Amino acid sequence: MSKIFMKSSWGSDDPTRAAMVLGHSHALASAGHKVRIFLLGEAVCLAREVVRENLKPVGWPSVAEQWKNTLAEGVRIEFCGACSRARGITEDDMAKAGGQPGNPDTFVEDTEWSDKIIAE
Repeated sequence: MSKIFMKSSWGSDDPTRAAMVLGHSHALASAGHKVRIFLLGEAVCLAREVVRENLKPVGWPSVAEQWKNTLAEGVRIEFCGACSRARGITEDDMAKAGGQPGNPDTFVEDTEWSDKIIAE
């Protein structure tokens, strides 16, 4: 199966678009693909449980439910460090969310690791 790298900048500003990267990554991982997600911009706010619990996308399961399902499939989620610092998201927030800090070097690593790249 393929190694797929996904990136998204959608967060609380657009719950439906924020949910898409989660729903799609879950479907890909469920089909046997290895998936990594890099969140940047407003999407790093998804590190906060209160944000995930209150985002209700149109036509999709809740962001909190999709987040949990995505992690259960073994999808690695990284949060842009600079974007996170600008929004007060800490490494502890990332860890509690099941993710990890990312940076330009990990972004390059993820890009080189992948067979396919999807930007949502």
